[in-house]
Amino acid sequence: MKKLKLPITIDPFKSAQRRLECEGIFEMSGMDRLLAACEPCDGQVTVNVNFNVDELGLVVISGKGSASVALTCQRCTEVYEQALEVDFTFSPVKNAEAAAELPSYYDAIELDENGEVNLRELVEDELLLAIPLIPRHSLEDCQAPADSVWGELPEELEKPNPFDVLKQLK
Repeated sequence: MKKLKLPITIDPFKSAQRRLECEGIFEMSGMDRLLAACEPCDGQVTVNVNFNVDELGLVVISGKGSASVALTCQRCTEVYEQALEVDFTFSPVKNAEAAAELPSYYDAIELDENGEVNLRELVEDELLLAIPLIPRHSLEDCQAPADSVWGELPEELEKPNPFDVLKQLK
């Protein structure tokens, strides 16, 4: 099956009425914030998105996304490939007050001025959150020695015991 490019913005209400399922790709070249957090790479993000209406009558956008990005290992400073996998469940809202009324198991996503959701930004945000806080190889793949220490630890200074004053009171 050929992977199709997904629309950048989509009307979640019309899509939920039709119970739309989208499977396709986004080019990573259009995700500037993701590219700023990673090493330059030309890749694709595979996305599967489902639009539905739940038992409370709320529109639900759920799906998965995956991409492979190049990150710099913080131990050895070599570039390595990191697979990012995300699962998401959102419910579109018009404003912050409506977001406060959502059940806790849904994340809120605000609609734009046309009543649509920017699907590419939604997936990009989730991928950014999936990047490790401290990117690094697995220990067996890393070039840096496992027991390496950077810098020198200061010598412990001999501090006087604050209770020595009590000895003089005897």
